[in-house]
Amino acid sequence: MKKSVWITLGVLVLLIIAFSASTFQMNENESVAVLRFGRIIAVYVKTDAQAETVRQGFGLQSDKLGSVVVHVGTGLHLRVPFIDQVNKYNNMLLTYDTAPRQVVTSDKKKLIFDNNAQWRIDNPALFEITMGRVEEAQKRLDDILYSKMNEKVGKMTATTLITDKAAVEQMQIDLAADMTDTMKAYGIEVFDIRVKRTELPQENYESVYNRMISERQRIAAQYRSEGDEEALKMMSDTDRQIVILLSEARQQAEITKGEGDAEAARIFNEAYGQDPEFYQFYNMLEMYKATMGSNTTLIIPSDSPFAKYLFGQ
Repeated sequence: MKKSVWITLGVLVLLIIAFSASTFQMNENESVAVLRFGRIIAVYVKTDAQAETVRQGFGLQSDKLGSVVVHVGTGLHLRVPFIDQVNKYNNMLLTYDTAPRQVVTSDKKKLIFDNNAQWRIDNPALFEITMGRVEEAQKRLDDILYSKMNEKVGKMTATTLITDKAAVEQMQIDLAADMTDTMKAYGIEVFDIRVKRTELPQENYESVYNRMISERQRIAAQYRSEGDEEALKMMSDTDRQIVILLSEARQQAEITKGEGDAEAARIFNEAYGQDPEFYQFYNMLEMYKATMGSNTTLIIPSDSPFAKYLFGQ
């Protein structure tokens, strides 16, 4: 009885070992390259889009990938036990922090760039043939990134790289696109490249800062000149408006005065026509008021119109 139990247990262990050796599990965030005698025979990916990417890469390594079979789908898969080697790769984004390195600008200034890159394994077959390990991929990524970064920076001035965020952003976008085209042959897709920090070597501080100060002074002088020009235009326009307003006001005043004089003359004529004798008497009283004071001495003929009402004539 005991012997049969041990035999059963032995068989179960052998079955478990055989099952484990002849199968492998592929998770949602993985892709797999299966090698037989050091040559890739099959690739397992999660989606049809990934499978198409793998097939398109066959042309880059046709002598090594011509007979590779591409399978789609995660889960449990079969393999030849003890012969097939299963290499799994993470499909998720990986971040690589490059070491700070020195670059040279178009105006021959030295800068220290600290970058990082977001990338992932896009084609496990190409990656297996060309890289094999993530560490090797990061070394290649570092070398190519540094070379292309130097090329981009060599077309820009130090002042632009330090002060112009839009230009640096566009440089990073262009750099990521160039890196993706280059790294495609290695089964790698580069999503993003960022300059985390830009520093100056100590010997460059003074010259770059002086250039930045001169540039800011030039821009400030330009703004002041444009402001003075605009102020002169506004003052000239204001003076012109004042002259126009005064001219119109004087014209309106003359018109109003003329209308008032005309109305006064009309009223005078109308009043004079109603009682000429009274109006004459009123005017003479006004004349007396204007010419005669407490110590006024008048010498006039008795028949003068001025003496008419004084003497009761």
